[in-house]
Amino acid sequence: MSAALAPTTQPLVDASWLADHVDDPRVRIVEVDVSAAAYDRGHVPGAVLWNAYADLRHPDYTPLTRGELEQLFRRAGVGPETTLAFYGYAAHLGYWLAQAHGHEAAALLDAPRDRWPGPWATDARAPEPTRYRLAPAARVVTRAELLELDAVVLDVRSEAEFVGDRFWPSDAPEERGRAGHVRGAVNLPIAELRSETGFRSRVELEAALRQRAVTPDRRVVVYCTIGNRASQAWYALTHLLGFGDVAVYDGGWAEWGSDPTSPVER
Repeated sequence: MSAALAPTTQPLVDASWLADHVDDPRVRIVEVDVSAAAYDRGHVPGAVLWNAYADLRHPDYTPLTRGELEQLFRRAGVGPETTLAFYGYAAHLGYWLAQAHGHEAAALLDAPRDRWPGPWATDARAPEPTRYRLAPAARVVTRAELLELDAVVLDVRSEAEFVGDRFWPSDAPEERGRAGHVRGAVNLPIAELRSETGFRSRVELEAALRQRAVTPDRRVVVYCTIGNRASQAWYALTHLLGFGDVAVYDGGWAEWGSDPTSPVER
């Protein structure tokens, strides 16, 4: 049996690595998505599901508290030495959440889920619960903090969402709240940082950020709607470009736009 993955600044794994670790008790494979549909049709054997809406948010779209997130980790059978391996539509969101709460032994499959060669499983995994304790959150900004911060606020949603033509991305839950963006935010659609095959080149990443005057000497706070695109941008800035002070507002527009007291620009 191979050793569990050590913490790394480039924690990318491929489908072969996942296949080698489906039966490794030191590895917990987690599929992260915005619904259970794909997971229910078939998933990597032994994987558990984290639903970005049902498991990572309250019904009013506010994010989980530290204690509630801790319970999620415990139900997934995660312990201090567990290597978390994320895949699926929102794999980067799972990876960022682990890193933000001090779980450094984490990896992700930065590729479509269909890269998994099979076989798929349809049984839901119910690991033995643990008594794991999460560290205090870092790299996380709350709504209240964002109102007061002196930082570059980077909105990585689409231009249509940024200017207020749309509250949700396409094929998302029904409309609610107010469309627009956080006051003073700079728009950098995630498509300028990623293509369908992965992150763009370092030259392209640096050019996109330079056009928005986003530099490594400033504190940067990234947000999107529920954290998936923001966590991808966080990964690019920290892991690929070496920015030292990047946080994610994980409440995102789902929380901000749903709160009638939030200042909104269009």
